[in-house]
Amino acid sequence: MKNTKQQQKLSKLIDARLAKLKLPQEPSLLYDPVRYTLSLAGKRVRPYLTLVACGICGGEVEEALPAALSIELLHNFTLLHDDIMDGAEKRRGKPSVYKKWDANTAILSGDAMYAKAFKQLQAYGRDDNYSKEEYSLILDLFLDSAEKVCEGQGYDLMFETQEDVSIEQYLEMIEGKTAALISGALTMGAAVAGASSEQIHELKYTGKKVGIAFQIQDDLLDVIADPEKFGKKRGGDIVEGKKTYLSLLALQRSEGKQHQQLTDLLSAESNTKEEIANVISIFRSLNVIEDTKSAMEYHYQEAIDHLQIFGDSTYKSEITEFFNRLISREY
Repeated sequence: MKNTKQQQKLSKLIDARLAKLKLPQEPSLLYDPVRYTLSLAGKRVRPYLTLVACGICGGEVEEALPAALSIELLHNFTLLHDDIMDGAEKRRGKPSVYKKWDANTAILSGDAMYAKAFKQLQAYGRDDNYSKEEYSLILDLFLDSAEKVCEGQGYDLMFETQEDVSIEQYLEMIEGKTAALISGALTMGAAVAGASSEQIHELKYTGKKVGIAFQIQDDLLDVIADPEKFGKKRGGDIVEGKKTYLSLLALQRSEGKQHQQLTDLLSAESNTKEEIANVISIFRSLNVIEDTKSAMEYHYQEAIDHLQIFGDSTYKSEITEFFNRLISREY
């Protein structure tokens, strides 16, 4: 996904701020993994959204840099812990901290990143331009995001051993695990700009819906994307036995022998290419793929609709275009 000039400009502000982050040299076992993680430059989506949200609400984007940095550190903290829970050996194409060092180091370094994330927000507590109430709101939005991410991860862990998971439960999990940090990024940027409670509410809803749409799209791409372009083997979620929007919808719709066949294939310890193709064939026969596309488009449109309270501006156009590109990934 190609970045716009505005996104490149804001990304440079974020990278410059990250470069100024003061990390002690010792204990090296604690801080070297933090430096390593931050050097694996991701897309910086969440801090970018924080700055854009600040701009949409009439604020100076530079004022939102501490909030942007805090949400990026929080995001990376969750990734370190996620990799341990998933046993993931790679992160952004490089060895994960869990693999390069060990699980204990990854836990500890993740905790340090969480503390550093929280510390960034002290800038607003020391700034006379922000009242105690405004500072408290920024902290509350940060902590709410952190709490919901943990809840989402908790549901995800529960669902691994829970046989019957409804679509509604799955969406609740996504709302925490995927969408919470997007909502947090947007609402914190708005709060820094002194946005109204209505504006903050609408941006929170937008973030939730974009996060849900993005995760549903990710589930969809696992079965329809070109593996070479997507960078993952087709049906990877099927092989790993992950509960996805498609698999849950298919289990809900299938009956009799087809339901038993699908259950057996999805719960198998491993699947051949032919078995993966059989699962995808069942998805198609139940119209799951098309209806998943429709669900993704519905949640995305809901997100865009809730931006309508904001007046036209460069930043509104920027975020709308960004969401369009995000949700229009085709492989």
